Amino acid sequence: MDRADIVHEAFVARVAAGEFPSGDGPSGPLSDSEAVAIFRAQCLSRNLDRRSRKMQAVGQGFYTIGSSGHEGMAAVASALRPDDMAFLHYRDGAFQTRRSAMVPGTTPAWDMLLSFSTAKSDPMSGGRHKVLGSKAMNIPPQTSTIGSHLPKAVGAAYSIALAKRHPPEHKVLKDDSIVICSFGDASANHSTAQGAINTACWTSYQSVPLPLLFVCEDNGIGISTRTPQGWIAANFANKPGLKYFKANGLDLFDTFRVAQEAAEYVRKRKKPAFLHLPLVRLYGHAGADLQQSYLAKTIFEEWEKNDPLLHSARLLTESGILATDEVLSIYTEIEEQCTRVAEEVIKQQRLSASQEVMASIVPPKRECKPTNGPSAGVRKSVFDSDVRQMENPQPMSRLINWALTDLMLKYPEIVMMGEDVGRKGGVYGVTQKLCDRFGQDRMIDTLLDEQSILGLAIGLGHNGFIPMPEIQFLAYLHNAEDQIRGEAATLSFFSNGQFTNPMVLRIAGLGYQKGFGGHFHNDNSLAVLRDIPGVIIACPSNGADAVKMLRECLRLAREEQRVVVFVEPIALYPMRDLHDEKDNGWMQIYPALDQIISLGEVGVTGKGPLAIITYGNGHYLSQQAAKVLEEQGIETRIIDIRWIAPLPMDGILSAIDGAQKVLVVDECRRTGGQSEALLSMLTERIDLPAARLAAEDSFIATGPAYAATMPSRDSIVAAAKKLWNAS
Repeated sequence: MDRADIVHEAFVARVAAGEFPSGDGPSGPLSDSEAVAIFRAQCLSRNLDRRSRKMQAVGQGFYTIGSSGHEGMAAVASALRPDDMAFLHYRDGAFQTRRSAMVPGTTPAWDMLLSFSTAKSDPMSGGRHKVLGSKAMNIPPQTSTIGSHLPKAVGAAYSIALAKRHPPEHKVLKDDSIVICSFGDASANHSTAQGAINTACWTSYQSVPLPLLFVCEDNGIGISTRTPQGWIAANFANKPGLKYFKANGLDLFDTFRVAQEAAEYVRKRKKPAFLHLPLVRLYGHAGADLQQSYLAKTIFEEWEKNDPLLHSARLLTESGILATDEVLSIYTEIEEQCTRVAEEVIKQQRLSASQEVMASIVPPKRECKPTNGPSAGVRKSVFDSDVRQMENPQPMSRLINWALTDLMLKYPEIVMMGEDVGRKGGVYGVTQKLCDRFGQDRMIDTLLDEQSILGLAIGLGHNGFIPMPEIQFLAYLHNAEDQIRGEAATLSFFSNGQFTNPMVLRIAGLGYQKGFGGHFHNDNSLAVLRDIPGVIIACPSNGADAVKMLRECLRLAREEQRVVVFVEPIALYPMRDLHDEKDNGWMQIYPALDQIISLGEVGVTGKGPLAIITYGNGHYLSQQAAKVLEEQGIETRIIDIRWIAPLPMDGILSAIDGAQKVLVVDECRRTGGQSEALLSMLTERIDLPAARLAAEDSFIATGPAYAATMPSRDSIVAAAKKLWNAS
């Protein structure tokens, strides 16, 4: 028999016989009606689990991880307000069923079984995944996480006080809201969770408001690996800045009492708390998991004897709130309801075509209030110290600084965050003076943790801000890339466009720094970003383009709710000269405030028959090579693609119209670089001789060999001549 059926039959038989597990008596502030409501939510969650397992057994359901054993979370939901944003553990079906009863117009059995069966009419994901979540209940969707939702919970909690001081146009959370974030005892060990909790402590230790309730659902096992007894308490009970609470997760009265105390502490003190709930896990890790293959039968049978529904039945009967026949009546009534609903759910249509699946990768556009737009030709609106230099050509780093200044003036909801972005003004001075101009609220110096930087940004995006996080170097992104891949970029997809977290992520990256850093400060690979669906990647090659593209990136985040990555080529930050010393050939004048470069718009220099497609440092080097080639009788046209993803295919094809041969120059590696996609496009769309010059599949060295593995002016000249002279 399925363990779910064994647990079900044992519950019915033991309640009828009055055979309950031992435990403390009912006590605390829980009212009779609330206790019954919690129990009903617990029964619904349990029966949804069981029904979905039966649907899966006949190929009509695709439910994976159940909530059975974690029904105590229904009492936590009762202790909170339904508008408190909840980032949930994947075993929190009982939290959602209880909150659903607190929010008019929701139908938990129907809605959750639609999700479990991947029906197109699933109100959360639209049939894309089994998720817990609801727009009406303020529960952003979570799939199967390993603590990756904790950083954004910290960010969302941080946003509450910030939004009170600087209300964004699309503010979501109330000023007295708190954020709840739940997770398992195994997930608590993940570096992402540890980093997020450390960030919360670091923030609270400085008396910065952070109304966040962590809930650790401690069932003592992670898939097959047991959690050492006492480990969670030893790890989290005495952290600075974090108040520790513990309740018996099998006891709805005790859980409600302690959760209410913890929530009150968080709401009044604006400080984070940690609620530790010992629970049990029933049925194994997931639907296909055979726990008997790694656990002695006596262990999981002991867990089943401690079934939280049996504890709830005992407490309700001991308190006189319900008689045993009333307990069984509620349970049976809900079981029958789930059976009826499941029979209707399996008739619902499911997604089939790729267009349907992909429809929510790109978020919907939103209405934004108009701002006081610049008049045509105006370059700067304030800060006379900079205006005096406006008419003179400047390097990229300064032009980006001015662009950020103007954008922050125009859009008060922009908040920047990162290591050293505030007082120091960034490693390369790109954010200099911004902290003095806009204050520490909008220029946040974070602790050294890229996961927390991006989590802060995602959380702020949940509450209506336009975050502009900075990752100090491209190589550092790899410490936290799942925050973009698994959290930011998937939110619209899994919520059918109902939840979004727009941002413009600035990253200093790529190679060619002469005297600094090797592979940790020169990383010439964008592959990890390019393959994330829905993410826009921009890469300017000169200061004027950087300004105009940054304005478009901000528009894309603000109006179209997109996740945008703005890659700033480090070696081009200070670049002044192009061909000769002091020729100032790579500096530009700050563009007028109404000038932008639209998504997909490429740059073209020259009209020659040899087209060179490139970007970033490759564009700079190709301009140098073009002069040499012209002297040797080979005329070129250089196409700066500017937008790495989505690849501006139409713009590129239009720009090479009339060309005879095409050379792709890619400063990223041959494997996984842009040249692969560009050559594929050329092969599929046109019939022209083409070749590529890309960086070697190597890390970057420090010292004289800093550029040895990447394209150079001379290697571009050689590759162009070889292609041009080939028959």
